[in-house]
Amino acid sequence: MPEDKQEESFRVIDRRPFTAEGDIRKDVVEAEERKAEREAQLEAARQPATPAPREAPANAQPPADAPKASPAFENLVRMIGSNAAMVLGAYADPRTGQPVIDPEAARELIDMLDVLQEKTKGHLAPEEENLLIELLGKLKMTYLEVNQALAAQAAKVAQQAKVGSKH
Repeated sequence: MPEDKQEESFRVIDRRPFTAEGDIRKDVVEAEERKAEREAQLEAARQPATPAPREAPANAQPPADAPKASPAFENLVRMIGSNAAMVLGAYADPRTGQPVIDPEAARELIDMLDVLQEKTKGHLAPEEENLLIELLGKLKMTYLEVNQALAAQAAKVAQQAKVGSKH
């Protein structure tokens, strides 16, 4: 190898935010301050000259003390909802292939969700409240449709029985 070729060198830059003693490094603090200042300047440049309306934008962050969403609560609501949907005919019985329709059981499950909504009012994260409201709305509409269909079917059977007894 020729000796006139210089050794390639490299430079190591320590990008860890803390020193060996566990203190935050001064250059990291300065970099964060510069970044925050730049972001504040950019935000100020984006702000309109006229004052913004008082209403909150649709994508506004909830207040810091707002309830946090709980996956367990959402799973509970979905479980009760799917059980209600099941007894409203949304799923077929695997043994018979026929939909399972039990309006009384559906009414009880819908009532449970109603009570859950009432008792947790003001204590839910917005997405939990929306889930509960939407699910209840769909289940109640389905319940009404199923009851109307059952009433129409019962009237039809009664009508046929009446016509059959006259012959």
